[in-house]
Amino acid sequence: MIELKLSQGSKPGQGGLLPAEKNTEEVSKIRNVKHHTTVHSPSSHSAFKNATELAYFLKKLRDLSGGKPVGFKICIGRKDEFIDIVKALHATGIYPDFITIDGAEGGTGAAPLEFIDYMGMALSDALVFANKTLKQYGLREHIKLLASGKIISAFDLAKNISLGADACYSARGMMFALGCIQALQCDSGHCPVGIATQDPLLFEGMDITDKSVRVATFHKNTMKALGEFIGACGFSKPSEVTPDVFHKRIEHGKNISFREMYYGDTIKEQNPEKELI
Repeated sequence: MIELKLSQGSKPGQGGLLPAEKNTEEVSKIRNVKHHTTVHSPSSHSAFKNATELAYFLKKLRDLSGGKPVGFKICIGRKDEFIDIVKALHATGIYPDFITIDGAEGGTGAAPLEFIDYMGMALSDALVFANKTLKQYGLREHIKLLASGKIISAFDLAKNISLGADACYSARGMMFALGCIQALQCDSGHCPVGIATQDPLLFEGMDITDKSVRVATFHKNTMKALGEFIGACGFSKPSEVTPDVFHKRIEHGKNISFREMYYGDTIKEQNPEKELI
């Protein structure tokens, strides 16, 4: 699939930066840039200037790729900008296959702390808003919603699915399984566990044979835990998970469900004829 990045949760509004120290000859050949130079990726795209042009660019990507699934990733900051995009999709009749909602929880040690901590909407809020907006314009049935941003455990998966996600990304959990200790040195070239570095003395510490098994095991057990979790909630598959099974304490002695919190209603009365376990 092809995912067009409009913004990301770790640093919305900023482009990427490849430091000269990490731009080795091998990396420069892959990226087709001059080696040992700092490469700054712009924070905006030159292929389009507004929401309508974005829609046509997505169509162009789909056509040129022979029909591969095409979508975009966004960390929502201003709601009106996302609404403008949805309006343009509705007006042009061009629908991406998916939209990835990246929450402000998304992170990288290479981002400024102000961006990591304070920019963008939290994933739960942004996911609900995106889901409601797409439904308002009649596009939800055409577009899958993906969720990303500090999704690690089976609970994180189930919670975001209940709020509208069709699928979830998990990078942080995989990084932990790989050996990340959150040293916040991703951009320095001196990652102490050998993940975000091109230093031979450091990346020798990351045994791919061993780490690949750890990552695969983490994924397998997370999926197993998800099955057990939703089963305990009374569901047989993830798509059945509803927001009324999750609760949050909002003040002393008061808990409300995610359904009440985000949708303003309570769960419908259960069928009295349904057998209780």
